[in-house]
Amino acid sequence: MNKIFSNLKLAFPALGMLPSLGTFAADEVVNEKKNVLFIIVDDLRPELNCYGAKYMKTPNIDRLAAQGVMFENAYCNVPVSGASRASLFSGLRPANNRYWDVQAVIDREAPGTVTLPQVFKENGYVTISNSKVIHGKNDTRERSWSELWMPRGKSKTWRDYLGDENLAVEKQKGGPQAYECLDVKDNEYFDGKTVNKSIRDLKKLKETGKPFFLAVGILKPHLPFNAPKKYWDMYDFNDIDVPETFDFNRDGFPQQAFHSYNEIRYYNGIPAKADIPREEARKLIHAYRACVSYADACVGKLMKALKELELEDNTIVVLLGDHGWSLGDHNQWCKHSNFNIVNNAPLIVKVPGNKKKGPEPKVVEFVDIYPTLCEAAGLQIPEHVEGESMMKLIKGEDKEWKDCAIVKWHSGVTYFDRNIGYTQWNDKQGKQQAEMLFLYRNDALETKNVAGDPANAEIIRKAKEMILKYRGKDFMKY
Repeated sequence: MNKIFSNLKLAFPALGMLPSLGTFAADEVVNEKKNVLFIIVDDLRPELNCYGAKYMKTPNIDRLAAQGVMFENAYCNVPVSGASRASLFSGLRPANNRYWDVQAVIDREAPGTVTLPQVFKENGYVTISNSKVIHGKNDTRERSWSELWMPRGKSKTWRDYLGDENLAVEKQKGGPQAYECLDVKDNEYFDGKTVNKSIRDLKKLKETGKPFFLAVGILKPHLPFNAPKKYWDMYDFNDIDVPETFDFNRDGFPQQAFHSYNEIRYYNGIPAKADIPREEARKLIHAYRACVSYADACVGKLMKALKELELEDNTIVVLLGDHGWSLGDHNQWCKHSNFNIVNNAPLIVKVPGNKKKGPEPKVVEFVDIYPTLCEAAGLQIPEHVEGESMMKLIKGEDKEWKDCAIVKWHSGVTYFDRNIGYTQWNDKQGKQQAEMLFLYRNDALETKNVAGDPANAEIIRKAKEMILKYRGKDFMKY
């Protein structure tokens, strides 16, 4: 079970459109190919009921996890949405010259790369991107998507406020709140609109008979934590506490392991430099959980529509968070670090007719998703793809699996397996500046850096060997 959440005793935690579906005649193609419903949730960490956090209200994701294969130890390859998605959809790992930050663009950093949706499009699929999927709004647009759509509402920014006070100051740093609790319907926020649009797409696709790759981006629980009041009401604030590592002692840790979490400091009520106070942290955790349950409801509506339209038996379903998130863990917030909590994210894959269901403990990486979907749909995997198909794990044929993940965040490269997490920080010439090692058998929450213990020298040597095996020396440079 997920090493962070399975044994917890704590309660913490506008774009235009390309040609519409109406341009496709229903009699053009008989839908014999497997469809894909790809659900990507922003900033969703595996703090879910099905991953061991039993206080979470996530019945729809739980149901999907039971129907498909739930990867307990799945890792993004770079912990920020722009770069994580660029890596995932291009099939390429981050490197010293690509996929660095939120502004990552495939067309600029890996020009001409055949993307995951492009493979499906070139094989006769209708490919639709609803809301935030590939981060760059026009990145690979024409070759990847038959249609690209973004939700619109009262908010003038992607932050999606509905309250007048927040709307008035949403473009001002320190103006809007970091969360919003209003008694509104689900479809008044962007995610509700996105789900409704996606359900309309499913109905049209059913009518046309064309095979499809429908990608649905769910924005919450990304900041600001805005969700309808009924999802806040699912959690009693009195039951919420900060994580065990909230008051974290940094002794023995390199300074490179930490950051100032500027992303959340944009909002009103968050100190400009100081630590976030405990009571405010509890409110943020409450808000995050509300957003997770809102996202779960969105997933439920999509899955219900898939079943009612009788598309379920011929549709591969993928659900993932684009990376993990810190909610005060290690006295940190947001993503942007090499800790496990930031890089471990939920991943569920449901393949029609597959007999294996439930948890899969082997370690996988998001770069493995591209070849997996190609194999699952019977499409040829492009030569440039750097991941490995997970179909052998999905089918239960898991011998000879690599069982590790390599993550890069700026000058730090991390090796994860089920036993350890090892990070090495290098300068621009590739010379090591610092390192960090955790042994998960007795330190699942990553509280003690044991890289300096001579007894662990062989463990570190093997971790470095694996990093070089899967990436090469150039990857280790700043």
